[in-house]
Amino acid sequence: MTKMASLKPQHFLWQVEGRIAKVRLDRPERKNPLTFDSYAELRDTFRDLVYADDIDAVVFLPNGGNFCSGGDVHDIIGPLVRMDMKELLAFTRMTGDFVKAMLNCGKPIIAAVDGVAVGAGAIIAMSSDIRIATPEAKTAFLFTRVGLAGCDMGACAILPRIIGQGRAAELLYTGRTMTATEGERWGFYNRLVDAAALEADALDMAARIVSGPTFAHGITKTQLNQEWSMGLDQAIEAEAQAQAICMQTHDFERAYRAFVAKEKPVFEGN
Repeated sequence: MTKMASLKPQHFLWQVEGRIAKVRLDRPERKNPLTFDSYAELRDTFRDLVYADDIDAVVFLPNGGNFCSGGDVHDIIGPLVRMDMKELLAFTRMTGDFVKAMLNCGKPIIAAVDGVAVGAGAIIAMSSDIRIATPEAKTAFLFTRVGLAGCDMGACAILPRIIGQGRAAELLYTGRTMTATEGERWGFYNRLVDAAALEADALDMAARIVSGPTFAHGITKTQLNQEWSMGLDQAIEAEAQAQAICMQTHDFERAYRAFVAKEKPVFEGN
């Protein structure tokens, strides 16, 4: 296992409080666009989180009143129009690998969204496990606005699962902005909170998750992501196996002993 609390990334901000990692993109003057370098470094960081035993949850936070404005027009989109097919496919696979790394990192991820979350920024929110936003949040899967398909970084697979096929189709065909109110009503956002309370609210949610049986949380995340491609019989069998594994943990025994003693269990993640 590896330690990641002391990680010092070059292309985004990383801070660890307890066992919670806080991530912020760090170009607030341009509403925090992604670059080739930040994409790659985020992908590698989330891949490494699989093996991190000092991080149990991740919170994506806004910076300067905005979450993420997507791929940088000058640093990404400009160079893309000059690339050949091999280079373009390498790029799109790399951005997809970032989403895969988020889904497969084994840690619950909370997105705290304020201001714009568009393009790849909307994808980061979509690929998180839980999403909290301010009333000012503006979310758009605006790929069609730049002449591209709406099927970017898993959007056609993941977004309909969250908000339904028809609503996802509207957003992906038109590229229009989903308001915060719509996002909450449709189930994209778990709830809306004032901007002043956003970070504290997201961190409180993360702290509650981290205080639970974190090994079992990793199993839950795996099953949430894998069962969409299973039949019902497969899913029930997979959960039987997963739960049998969790029944061998010390946290399961701790919960039982605490119940018998009429105490609150203290989980240790093993």
